[in-house]
Amino acid sequence: MKIAVTGSYSYSGKYITRRLLAQGHQVITLTGHPNRPDPFGGQVKPYPLDFNVDSMANSLAGVDTLYNTYWIRFDHKDNTQPGAVQNTARLLQAAKQAGVRRIVHISITNPSLNSPLPYFHGKAQNEQFVRESGLSYAILRPTVLFGLEDILINNIAYLLRRLPLFALPGDGSYRLQPIYVDDLAELALTAGAQTENLLWDAVGPDIFTFKDMVNLIGACIAHPRPLIPTPAALALAASRVISAFVGDVVLTRDEVDGLAAGLLVSAEQPRAHTRLADWLKTNQSTVGLHYASELKRHYR
Repeated sequence: MKIAVTGSYSYSGKYITRRLLAQGHQVITLTGHPNRPDPFGGQVKPYPLDFNVDSMANSLAGVDTLYNTYWIRFDHKDNTQPGAVQNTARLLQAAKQAGVRRIVHISITNPSLNSPLPYFHGKAQNEQFVRESGLSYAILRPTVLFGLEDILINNIAYLLRRLPLFALPGDGSYRLQPIYVDDLAELALTAGAQTENLLWDAVGPDIFTFKDMVNLIGACIAHPRPLIPTPAALALAASRVISAFVGDVVLTRDEVDGLAAGLLVSAEQPRAHTRLADWLKTNQSTVGLHYASELKRHYR
């Protein structure tokens, strides 16, 4: 079939695309970064993710299934999370106009229209748009992703390799349930092959406290550090100093609040199988060697 993926040259979209190509599908990508290195050697034709409905509808002509990974982690200049919600609505309108049969939409665990956090509120709005689009749909709700291109796990390792201690926002007792990015891609293809409307949490087999996860990362890369519970405001202030040094946004208040509220854990049985400890042991020599910049990845 002809399949479209938003962000084939980026992170989760790349893993989804790789699996689609392995199954023999024709894949196109809608991307905001057409000049990125092509990891697929010309097998995936790029089209602009420009959020012009007619333009995107033309690009999606003949597509059976759209895998949508588009979102932004934090507001930056004209790129805002409320704007990303409206962009998603335009993408869905274009998909319907083009005759796309099914959409597989990547969301987040525990979104809510009542959430005070723009990330989780915006994700809930997007899910509502998907449900009301008239398209056959599957909505996947992952938590924190880990993998070779990941930002959170990699940058924790980066800091553990370089600093004598690690400041925990709060006491670090809040929990999270990370998922390996290729497990998410596998689930996405499984959901895409179904016909009924689906809403799945996409989480891994392990639930950690944040403190335990940082300790695990430190142990696996042979750089354990003392973990210092720090008031959230002070931890955010420290992150801004590091942000200035690396030229990025290391941590946001909304991310701290989302973690503290336990929003990155699922009440469902895990659908993924890869354990973070196993992945860290396999990649212990490379994870955290270099800083992974969100701004460099998406805006420079």
